[in-house]
Amino acid sequence: MKVVGLISGTSHDGIDAAVVDFKLLAEGVLQAGVLSQGAYPYSPELRSRLLAALPPAAIPMAEVCELDTLIGQAFATAAADIIATAGGAEAVCSHGQTVYHWVIGNQALGTLQLGQPAWIAQRTGLPVVADIRIRDITAGGQGAPLASFIDALVLGADQIGAGLNLGGIANTTVVSPAGVLAFDTGPANALIDAVVVEYGLHPSGYDEGGRIAASGKVDTRLLAQLLDEPYYRLEPPKTTGKELFHAEYLHGHLELLGYAVAPVDLVSTVTELTVRTVGDALRQAADSSLALVAVSGGGAHNQTIMNGLRRELPGINITTTADLGLPVDTKEAILMALIGWCTLHGVPAIVPGGTGASAPCILGSITPGAGSLLLPAPTAPLQRLCLT
Repeated sequence: MKVVGLISGTSHDGIDAAVVDFKLLAEGVLQAGVLSQGAYPYSPELRSRLLAALPPAAIPMAEVCELDTLIGQAFATAAADIIATAGGAEAVCSHGQTVYHWVIGNQALGTLQLGQPAWIAQRTGLPVVADIRIRDITAGGQGAPLASFIDALVLGADQIGAGLNLGGIANTTVVSPAGVLAFDTGPANALIDAVVVEYGLHPSGYDEGGRIAASGKVDTRLLAQLLDEPYYRLEPPKTTGKELFHAEYLHGHLELLGYAVAPVDLVSTVTELTVRTVGDALRQAADSSLALVAVSGGGAHNQTIMNGLRRELPGINITTTADLGLPVDTKEAILMALIGWCTLHGVPAIVPGGTGASAPCILGSITPGAGSLLLPAPTAPLQRLCLT
């Protein structure tokens, strides 16, 4: 079955897409071949409206409705384009765009992704799996990190290894013979991007290659304040987002500091915050037995972050998911395609320890395409994913 995976992550800059051809090799063993992959940036106007709607902004329901339509139409265009490049598909799984993740203390209570899937179904004629996080939350999970599912299938349990995704928020999955432990460690690029955008430090809106961070110096007092954030002391499973880590959050810490910090040094400091919090989280989760960390997401291209992780985690192989067969920039789009395949085949797409859910769940809701909705026969839960 050929499934399209679509997602826009916590960097809120556009849509990652992939078409994956899945073949069941044996009970519990699935083969995945990526036929096509691509990135579809949001238009500047849509991205500006989306960023303006994120917490802590208060916006009218009319804007929520309009964004739901506009994002849905953008996803539909991306789906139609990537399907054409791959020569067809049989289904779509769309994550949509997260705009709010409702968390109180250490428990997720709700989540909201915009991007109405009916636009995709109407444009492509294919059934669309969407709204995939909420079922996990109803089972007591955090609704994240969903990447723990694909990490567990790809890493295997013969060594202690970790998948680390560095988007706006950093999340990790530690896989070992004892099981799976996954959680959000804190900000990855969220605060870095906020500084770069606010001060116009780079036209892309992010620190390309980590060069801005490398040119500045870390403000140790500000870093100490930021590291005192209570979230880092919560026990996993846990999840966070831009509801907490945003520009106003950083400005609050700067006011407490009592003196100005140069924009370039701000980038250096929040980059070091990412390095330190990820390093601390991995040391606590995996003890001294961690052998491999496979990095994906935009932060995998930030050499200041990657070099910092190698400094923080000496003796550990810090590589990228490309070495495991998962492209760095489209790992999560491939994950969406995998979740779509699982939902259509009646297979749970969360693992014990991955999100904190009380039991594995079949994720998402299905919007029918142009014809009758004919679902494949259910199959056994997955044990391994073979990437070609």
